[in-house]
Amino acid sequence: MAKLGKLHLTQGSVSVTKHGPFELECGRSLPHVTLRYARYGEPDEECSNVTLICHALSGSARVDQWWPELLEKSFDLERECVICFNVIGSCYGSTSAASLNPETGRPYGGSFPQVTVRDWVRAERIALSELGISHVRAAIGPSLGGMQAIQWAVDYPEAIDRVVAMGATPLNAFGIGLNHLQREMIKLDPEYRDGDYYDGSGPRAGLAQARGLAMCTYKSPELFDIRHGRRPDRKGTAPWTSEQGRFDIAGYLEYQGKIFWERFDANAYLAIIRAMDLWDPQRDWDGHAWERIRAKIQLWGMSSDILFPAADVRAFARELREAGVDCRYEEIVSTHGHDAFLAEPEKLEGLLRDFLAEAPPPASLRAAAVAESEGELA
Repeated sequence: MAKLGKLHLTQGSVSVTKHGPFELECGRSLPHVTLRYARYGEPDEECSNVTLICHALSGSARVDQWWPELLEKSFDLERECVICFNVIGSCYGSTSAASLNPETGRPYGGSFPQVTVRDWVRAERIALSELGISHVRAAIGPSLGGMQAIQWAVDYPEAIDRVVAMGATPLNAFGIGLNHLQREMIKLDPEYRDGDYYDGSGPRAGLAQARGLAMCTYKSPELFDIRHGRRPDRKGTAPWTSEQGRFDIAGYLEYQGKIFWERFDANAYLAIIRAMDLWDPQRDWDGHAWERIRAKIQLWGMSSDILFPAADVRAFARELREAGVDCRYEEIVSTHGHDAFLAEPEKLEGLLRDFLAEAPPPASLRAAAVAESEGELA
């Protein structure tokens, strides 16, 4: 165990295919699946102190690298345990398109099957069981991680007490359209080669363009005006003095694209944003998903979010309440758009601590959920 300040970090990988191939929602299966995890602190004997954090699109299991302030200030890791898994298909240690296909001895590449949020949650459930954890007091996630947290409450109501989801709803047509354009940008790069590019440089230009478009949805127009306005690029020529000149916002987006392709894999990006498009628990459970939930749910909207608008999150909370779910809504006022959960964690810490300190749902609700689950498995 490494000790990073107060973090008490343990890292490892766990197999979710010890008892056979992992069957995916798409109808295909993976013969071998491992999930990379990071655990902060230690679970108690009853696992009553365990919180699951689910990462967003480009995050990893290492919560201390992308959410350090919230991790350290919202949890007492001398007494509590926080765990996070890198999802299947991502590129930070779990099975993905870059993994070797045992049938060919080469990376899966473009043949890697489509994964879904439900696949991720089921894999996490198995992985937690392998680690001796049968129950978590809360699942917390921003954006795509919030989708996972809500899916946990739907699929495994007996295993979870609370859910915190930030900037997360089933994606609207605007978001699906933007994801489509990002996928096309990557696939049109000549170096994409139908996803089989691991012996070359890969579709760097396409991935950089996709990331630039995405960054325009993660921030807000107001923030861009404050930070960049119509100023010329700080490292180049003013756009009104040269054909090669550009505005500051162009330099920012180009820089974000470059640092992204240096750390992320294009196949992973394609798999994850497609899973984001596909998430719809009501479809997964034939319109009865919300009736399964026993956990208390806290949804947070970001006031300037254009990818998951606050109005959509607010409406989602209302839909859950009307279905009988104990759900409340809070709005984070910020100019940082969808990225407010990363840029201003201090606005989340108190709300999170208060919610986690609340009493869990009545034991009778959990018992009912267990009975329902056993009935489904019978």
